Amino acid sequence: MYYVVTGAAGFIGSNLVKALNERGESNIIAVDNLRHADKFMNLADCDIADYMDKDSFFGKLGDGFFDGLLAAVLHQGACSNTMESDGRYMMENNYRYSLELLNYCQNEEIPLLYASSASVYGAGPVFKENRKYESPLNVYAYSKFLFDQVVRRRWDRRTAQVVGLRYFNVYGAREAHKGRMASVAYHFFNQYRADGYVKLFEGCDGYAHGEQLRDFVSVEDVVRVNMHFLDHPGKSGIFNLGTGKAQSFNDVAVATVNTVRASQGETSLTPEEMRQQQLIRYIPFPEQLKGKYQSHTQADMSALRTAGYAEPFFNVEQGVARYVTYLLGAST
Repeated sequence: MYYVVTGAAGFIGSNLVKALNERGESNIIAVDNLRHADKFMNLADCDIADYMDKDSFFGKLGDGFFDGLLAAVLHQGACSNTMESDGRYMMENNYRYSLELLNYCQNEEIPLLYASSASVYGAGPVFKENRKYESPLNVYAYSKFLFDQVVRRRWDRRTAQVVGLRYFNVYGAREAHKGRMASVAYHFFNQYRADGYVKLFEGCDGYAHGEQLRDFVSVEDVVRVNMHFLDHPGKSGIFNLGTGKAQSFNDVAVATVNTVRASQGETSLTPEEMRQQQLIRYIPFPEQLKGKYQSHTQADMSALRTAGYAEPFFNVEQGVARYVTYLLGAST
């Protein structure tokens, strides 16, 4: 039997492939679109049974090629560019392909774990898995929101496990290919190494400079939650996947800078000391993001905890330090 990971050469997908390898699984079909070829590097240290282009995979799926061969599908493939303006492409790539996978997995009684997104909540103050709190601000968020609605409508007729994970702000290894869409931890690390300082947005929506709050979650925790549901096929649902604690962009910057400083034998600095020394600098808030920006996110984790996931999550200070240490090792 084979595991399918879509978006396998991407950020979260490649971490899931590696995690399956660490569990002794190499019968993995990696599905992706390598139009941006450099993503292959994320799979270079992984063991897979086959790689398939996204279009070829869905063609074979429709032909029945995989009938009786699949143990589970971990569907991470999507266009994650929140600034994408081609709505037809976004809906075809994120919504329609997901719907095809859902139909196939339900017909064949195959567990489906898929990537949803915290963006479905829009600018609302409540981040709980309930329709009344969901109000997407862009077409990316809408594509994720709409698929979640299909899953809900079919809930009572499901034949196999279906798990939607609403990822909050994920950071960690194997995200370099994402460019400007990579996490702020990644960008802060590279800015500090190149220029000796990091750049944060000035305040907006009533928040002070760099004090916008997000639920930053390590990809290590994201992987552990996915593996938990693979191990518990009787558990289904749509779940937030954050830490349950909002922290500021300043917190990420401080953790990044201090971890690099520690690696160089330098003492840690307070946020105020970093500002005084111009190690943290603030730039104007982009006009194109006004009205489309989540200045505060914090996952309500009660549904995931009720479903039986009891492990602690890394906070920014812990998770970013681990990630920066990884980046330092990778850059030597």
